[in-house]
Amino acid sequence: MLVTQKYQAHIYVTLRPSVLDPAGVAAESGLKQLGYEGVEGVRIGKYIELGLTAIDEAEAKEQLDRICDQLLANPVIENYRFDLVRVSEVMGISG
Repeated sequence: MLVTQKYQAHIYVTLRPSVLDPAGVAAESGLKQLGYEGVEGVRIGKYIELGLTAIDEAEAKEQLDRICDQLLANPVIENYRFDLVRVSEVMGISG
């Protein structure tokens, strides 16, 4: 019997520090216009949640690295990180 784990991933994608962030600049300007003078260095990113099934945590992390590199992040201009939480165990029939 094959036992797999279900995981919930929380993925954070941000621009690399060397990349200009026009949306962040606009947000910072808007905040200052609203009177928030102490705000600085605003950067805008993406937050993604997804569920996945894998044999173990190491395999889940490998899958997430590939998913982020291939689709969710542009590795040329973005960094990513993720948190992984095991939510359940799944029993399957091996064939």
